[in-house]
Amino acid sequence: MPEITAKLVKELRDKTSAGMMDCKKALVENKGDMEKSIEWLRQKGIASAEKKSGRVAAEGAVGSYIHTGSRVGVLLELNCETDFVARGDLFQGLLRDLSMQVAACPNVEYVSVDLIPEAIAIKEKEIEMGRDDLSGKPDQIKAKIVEGRIGKRLKEMALLEQPFIKDSSINVEELVKQVAGKIGENVRVRRFTRYTLGEGIEVKGTDFAEEVASMTSD
Repeated sequence: MPEITAKLVKELRDKTSAGMMDCKKALVENKGDMEKSIEWLRQKGIASAEKKSGRVAAEGAVGSYIHTGSRVGVLLELNCETDFVARGDLFQGLLRDLSMQVAACPNVEYVSVDLIPEAIAIKEKEIEMGRDDLSGKPDQIKAKIVEGRIGKRLKEMALLEQPFIKDSSINVEELVKQVAGKIGENVRVRRFTRYTLGEGIEVKGTDFAEEVASMTSD
């Protein structure tokens, strides 16, 4: 297989407007063949989705998902360009799949990595820098290890970075792009909220031995 160079990736990006990572993946999948890579991106709807990504997506719908047992619930807002598309089966199916994805990923708190507050990244860095397994390592090596760990941790918190629960060969971002390509409109995950039954409620424990003792002493 020919080397997948940055120049080759850029050439594919210029021809399709797809993202750099998507272009690299297309070239790897197609052993560097430019025409096959272009066709691969088009089949998955990624090329057309990227071209529409700058258009305003102000319509859409709010979907919900309640997991079996009613202990976890999700509300998610998914945007598109027209109300007609928002009512369609493809869009509604994506909305449900994304809501189920959030329910299945308790560590996910943000839509994408770039929306995670800087304070969170700083806090994660402080935690990683203090780990025992890094003590004694040179500062340059330690910095690279910490950077890698933080990058991994932040991705774990972002919905778009998660492997799709119904097809782990793609992540959620790729799923959204595929559906957007089929729909022919810009599609964006705007926000979501995950509810877990009893979360945040402090349950006061009961000391039964003390309770029995107080009853017998009366």
